[in-house]
Amino acid sequence: MRIGFGYDNHRLIAGRTLMIGGIDIPSPVGEDAHSDGDVLIHAIIDALVGAVAKGDIGGHFPPSDERYRDADSKELLKETLKITNADIINLDTTVILEKVKLKPYIEEIRKTLALILNTDIDRISVKAKTHEGVDATGHGESVEAYAIVLLNNP
Repeated sequence: MRIGFGYDNHRLIAGRTLMIGGIDIPSPVGEDAHSDGDVLIHAIIDALVGAVAKGDIGGHFPPSDERYRDADSKELLKETLKITNADIINLDTTVILEKVKLKPYIEEIRKTLALILNTDIDRISVKAKTHEGVDATGHGESVEAYAIVLLNNP
């Protein structure tokens, strides 16, 4: 078995869509990013490539490459599955977002990720936390996500 850990964060700005786990979350702000900025999927991608020792998201989908401008992170995750040949035992994630409440969207996010990752929903955990008003994330200026994945040895 192999374990991979991923992390991502993005500033939040007006005029962008807030994408979390492949879902468009109603919000007055969204991620400032080269792609669609889906912080959760980006953390999952880093966890997957890390588990198989194949670098990080920036090495596979560099922000300097115009092919990835406004890219759909769900498609990047599908490509990551091809790169890693991942057989997921379980995926545990946490999104840290101060002002927008994710609880109403957790099950939809889990279903979307299960479909993309071709695994059972009971293997995917998505948790939402706040930063209790501390730092940029706590002030509502950014969003963070963490992911840890356990894979059968590919």
